Amino acid sequence: MSDVLKPRIGRLLSQSYGLWQRLTYADLADRGFPEVRPSHSPVFRHIDEGGTRIVDLAERARITKQSMTYLVRQLEHKGLAEIREDPADGRARLVALTDRGQAASQALVESSLALETRFASEFGNAKLESLRILLADLHCWNFGEEG
Repeated sequence: MSDVLKPRIGRLLSQSYGLWQRLTYADLADRGFPEVRPSHSPVFRHIDEGGTRIVDLAERARITKQSMTYLVRQLEHKGLAEIREDPADGRARLVALTDRGQAASQALVESSLALETRFASEFGNAKLESLRILLADLHCWNFGEEG
């Protein structure tokens, strides 16, 4: 097959990630969290157990503080997050997950793991592990880290 006819890697990655999101968040809705959207993942992915400042969440997610504030406010409105004083610095505010937010975060992890199990069953453990290694290498290359 000529290079012109081969599916482009960028398109395959994009379509595969779209499938991953659809399946993961459909499962998350089935687990009782239909209000959690893929756009909320930067908060769930980067928040510390005891709470995290918005500026730190934004930096970790590599988005603007304004964008992170918007996402946090959405989660706060849905009862999944709260903003409270930082006990170490009364002037600062921390974002923390509520009990429901913590349950949603755990369910999100479980949904993702269930999908990995499903993919391993469909495509085999060896292929899934090869994909994981390749994607980890790509991530490290992008962020200049060791593999």
